[in-house]
Amino acid sequence: MISPAKRDDMLVHQSEPYNAEPPRGALADDVVTPIAAFYGRNHGTFPDTDAATWRLCVGGMVDRPLELSLDDLRSRFTRHEEIATLQCAGNRRAGLMAVHDIPGQHPWGPGATSTARWAGARLADVLDAAGLDPAATDIAFDAPDVADEADPPQGFGGSIGVGKATAGEVLLAWEMNGEPLPVAHGAPVRVVVPGHIGARSVKWVETITARDRPSDNFFQATAYRLLPADTKDPGPGDGVALGAVALNSEILRPDDGDEVPAGPTAVTGYAFAGEDRTIIRVDVSADGGDTWVQADLDEQLGPWTWRLWHATVDVPAGRTTITARAWDSSAALQPEHPASVWNPKGYVNNSWPAVTVTGR
Repeated sequence: MISPAKRDDMLVHQSEPYNAEPPRGALADDVVTPIAAFYGRNHGTFPDTDAATWRLCVGGMVDRPLELSLDDLRSRFTRHEEIATLQCAGNRRAGLMAVHDIPGQHPWGPGATSTARWAGARLADVLDAAGLDPAATDIAFDAPDVADEADPPQGFGGSIGVGKATAGEVLLAWEMNGEPLPVAHGAPVRVVVPGHIGARSVKWVETITARDRPSDNFFQATAYRLLPADTKDPGPGDGVALGAVALNSEILRPDDGDEVPAGPTAVTGYAFAGEDRTIIRVDVSADGGDTWVQADLDEQLGPWTWRLWHATVDVPAGRTTITARAWDSSAALQPEHPASVWNPKGYVNNSWPAVTVTGR
């Protein structure tokens, strides 16, 4: 078993395959998340991939199919960097499970969100070198990490639309935070799709296929789809395939259940919206929403990153619930209640975050 080399206090939902998130406070200090604190979401065990023999095959609706080694990627294509936040579609699922049980799913908290400085070749450049057919509509990715939950068991995969794939921000990354990409995060090469759910940033990618329809892979056709709340027996193609990350936010400090001095209390969190949307405002309340304090937003390091925020609220003696809400640049506001966004897979809980503290 390959060690994920993570913090000792990671909240491990499953050890094999490895699924873990950092405690919420571990995300509060750095806009760029240390690798040791970056969440891990996996459906299969880490593949034992040799960088020296690894090859990336690019085919399907292209004029010039390619087979590229890691050295080929580095030498043939210009290296680019993007600072990008990745967020699992199941981030904050525990809040939905508190509304109704969601059997068979991990109770992710708010830590399935992290930000890194990625570097590699632009997917658009690789597709251009392959001679992408103008009739192609989707670009599919496949990897060797076999997932037993898939029906039938298969390697992880997925796809994105050609418009996104040929935008300059999508990378075939071999670096993370200035270091060689760790195996736990997809070495030797992974896809990074800024602004989309983490599932589309396929790790350990080996095959890229230009298609005239989305991928048939289980994790595109069946999993990672938003289903109506009353769905009983979903099948392939049901619901809506998840792509761009919905507007979301979370309180990182204080933690739920903390004791704090009564009086002015510092509150810190993150807010994030996918695609070309940015965070424009975050409010915080310590009195059930009767009054709100507008938070200060930290600098955004790039168009594809979260924003950390800070506010001070007055916490009275006794138990108090602190609540936050965020707006994005489209003027969208997070939905207030988790019950309104509950769904059978527990995806996209972007309701108002809250923590309960005790003032002393």
